[in-house]
Amino acid sequence: MRIALCQINPTVGDLEGNAGLILEFARRAAAGGADLAVFPELALTGYPPRDLLEKASFRERSVAALEQLAASAAGLSCGLVVGYVGVAPEGSRRPAANSAALIENGRVVFTQSKMLLPTYDVFDEGRYFQPAASQSVCGFRGLRLGITICEDAWNDKQFWERPLYDRDPVESLVRQGAEVILSINGSPYDMTKRALRRQMFSAMAHRHQRPHVYVNMVGGNDQLIFDGSSFVAAADGRVAAAAPSFREDIIFFDVRSGQGDLRETHADELEAAYDALVLGTRDYIRKCGFRSVLVGLSGGIDSSLVAAIATDAIGPDHVTGVSMPGPFSSDHSLTDARALAQNLGIRFEVIPITPAYRTVLETLAPVFRGAPPDVTEENIQSRLRGLVLMALSNKWGSLVLTTGNKSEIAMGYCTLYGDMAGGLSVISDVPKTMVYRLSRLVNTRRPGTIPENVFVKPPSAELRPNQKDSDSLPEYEILDPILKAYIEELKSPAEIAAELRQPLELVRSIINTVDRNEYKRQQAAPGLKVTTKAFGMGRRYPIAQRFSE
Repeated sequence: MRIALCQINPTVGDLEGNAGLILEFARRAAAGGADLAVFPELALTGYPPRDLLEKASFRERSVAALEQLAASAAGLSCGLVVGYVGVAPEGSRRPAANSAALIENGRVVFTQSKMLLPTYDVFDEGRYFQPAASQSVCGFRGLRLGITICEDAWNDKQFWERPLYDRDPVESLVRQGAEVILSINGSPYDMTKRALRRQMFSAMAHRHQRPHVYVNMVGGNDQLIFDGSSFVAAADGRVAAAAPSFREDIIFFDVRSGQGDLRETHADELEAAYDALVLGTRDYIRKCGFRSVLVGLSGGIDSSLVAAIATDAIGPDHVTGVSMPGPFSSDHSLTDARALAQNLGIRFEVIPITPAYRTVLETLAPVFRGAPPDVTEENIQSRLRGLVLMALSNKWGSLVLTTGNKSEIAMGYCTLYGDMAGGLSVISDVPKTMVYRLSRLVNTRRPGTIPENVFVKPPSAELRPNQKDSDSLPEYEILDPILKAYIEELKSPAEIAAELRQPLELVRSIINTVDRNEYKRQQAAPGLKVTTKAFGMGRRYPIAQRFSE
């Protein structure tokens, strides 16, 4: 048996386009001598379809698309395993099923629905899907296959100290005589996932003494990035076949020999995170129908990194950097921004905001009379920059990429309707210290792209004379570990203070600041997830609440 792992990039809701992509890869699999081509979870509909699943028309068209796909694949020499949205049995509490179909000779010959439905972090499958009551082994060309869908394979009691579910579908299929486990997945990327998956599947394959085939989708869908990284764990636990991360590919595995294609992939997780951001940015732009983007270039490290990511994502001809010097902007802000744009080869525009700022102050002077200048005047500058970028967006049809990092967004060190204005927050899940590391990576790949002065000057919003980030925030080397411990690891102030050897009052102050700024984050542009816990769909905190750490 020769199995093709088809790592594809579907678009949510594009049933016709996704079916065409599946057929294209299935033909390539057949041409490569495959007996079976295996595709990711919900490959036909895209993942996650979210509330599209509540539409009866969406569910019905998914089933119809599957039937049409089967008919179109009638002439192929290989079978297909394809994820799709099925209709739950009559009388079920939920109308949809997260299903996999085995297609052969133009017909659907076997279906299996997902049993374990995750309802944590970014997952909300219990909201939509009816879980399968049981699982069955299916025969295919003399081999007994066990088909699992993503979470179904993530409950091995030997691997996890505290399994989340009572049932273990993989163990059940092995007991039923499955000779090969096929796991189709829509598993989003974070910086821990690639290594974790291999460890888990290798342990299961070795314990059950049979190969485990892991096929994952690739691409960006809204806030989630899917890295692909498909592989086969052979019966002895070794990785016998492996696909690259962050791009479509097809690899082959021979069940009899236990050998397969081994493609090169990222050894360094920082490099992987950068390419994840590039992929997520490219797909968000492309799948939302945009062709070009705008980046406000301040001459700082954050906007420099976002501009570099955007350029790698869609090419320099489709990126415009806009410098908007104000009354407190330093000379190097403009010169560093211009140098970056030249190094990247992107279009560069300079639009000063000082005249507009003075006009706004004159307009507000009668009602501001007697009130000393404060953060209000600072925010006016930021909001004027947001206004300029959104005006260009409207005029040119370009998507504005916001440039705030995770540290700033966590602390509310950002301006609603100002620097937060835009369509995609590219680095909102990247802590400031990691921004510097990723920017050094950019210069390693393309030496001299980001001017050295950008790295060495103190970070500043430049909204008042001699302003520095450290005037309002702890040093980022202190702040970022505290934020990680609180946001990603859910530790208490006392635990954080003890582990990081920081004053308890400082930790409490930081945590309370994070909590107070939830209202800002819920009005922010969607951001790309690369850590274990990102702001957005996987972190759901109330705004109007009085619990305090």
